[in-house]
Amino acid sequence: MAANAPRRQPTLDEVAERAGVSRSVASRALNNAPHVSRAKREAVERAVRQLGYVPNPTARALATRQTGAAALVVSGEDPSIFADPFFAQVIVGASTALDEADLHLMLCLAASDRGRKRVEELFRSRAADGVMLMALREDDPLAGMAEEAEMPVVFGGRPVGSAARWYVDVDNVGGAREATEYLVSRGRTRVAAICGRLDTEAGRARYRGYQDALLAAGLDPLPPQEGDFTEPSGAAAMAVLLTNHPDLDGVFAANDNMAAGALRTLRAAGRAVPADVAVVGFDDLTVAQVADPPLTTVHQPVTALGREMARMLVTLINGHDPTPLILPTRLVTRSSA
Repeated sequence: MAANAPRRQPTLDEVAERAGVSRSVASRALNNAPHVSRAKREAVERAVRQLGYVPNPTARALATRQTGAAALVVSGEDPSIFADPFFAQVIVGASTALDEADLHLMLCLAASDRGRKRVEELFRSRAADGVMLMALREDDPLAGMAEEAEMPVVFGGRPVGSAARWYVDVDNVGGAREATEYLVSRGRTRVAAICGRLDTEAGRARYRGYQDALLAAGLDPLPPQEGDFTEPSGAAAMAVLLTNHPDLDGVFAANDNMAAGALRTLRAAGRAVPADVAVVGFDDLTVAQVADPPLTTVHQPVTALGREMARMLVTLINGHDPTPLILPTRLVTRSSA
């Protein structure tokens, strides 16, 4: 009787083990997803032939279904982050592009344990056709989730320490370099930097651009004073800089919110801007225009960032393989420098 028993069908886990890939990669390869390397796809196909694996039609239907939605996931805890002018413009750009593709936009926060579990469930259940990830920090668990995801993932800004294949970013190094070069061209020789978080790619890249410009001019970069891209952190960082370097005559702040905080501290300390200290920011958001004095800053196309992220995601969902995109920046001069 045992000799006539039907042969047990191999499982997807066995295919993945034979191919030397994760279960999710094997699933993506079998479902012809675009985000699998040729080598891994061929290894999976070889394992399927060797084992005689036959995909379950029901499972395949579930794996290839479309939800009609795309998610924007931000590694933050405070829901008000979506009201920040930067993220608000990203949302406008993304939602416009998704609307053109008949996709709805979902918003998710994922810095707390609860938030990360929700995003992990989003990936696991494939409750969206694709995901856009933003504001990732070094060693952020979201990057690992993205690598294992059975859906397309596009990064807004290159994640630190991850070889992401699909991302949209701005020229952070070039923009920061141009801002610092402008300060030097205005005769400033003691230029400090209020950098963003150094566990983010934007924070590191903008500080690197500042360093490059000063070194090229034969000037010594000052140790960075780190903020978290908020106005209060910029004000606090400026206070420390004034204590440690009272002779400074220029400041590059890695975003407009921190630059606005720096202006507030300088005003309270009786330092005239730009006569005593010239200040340049980064973003060119509304806060730059209403600052006192109006802020010289690096314009980055924030709405276009959201739009191009969504367009790249739609391209992936449709089975194509786009290339990463770096958007240009430009300096906008006003009264602060």
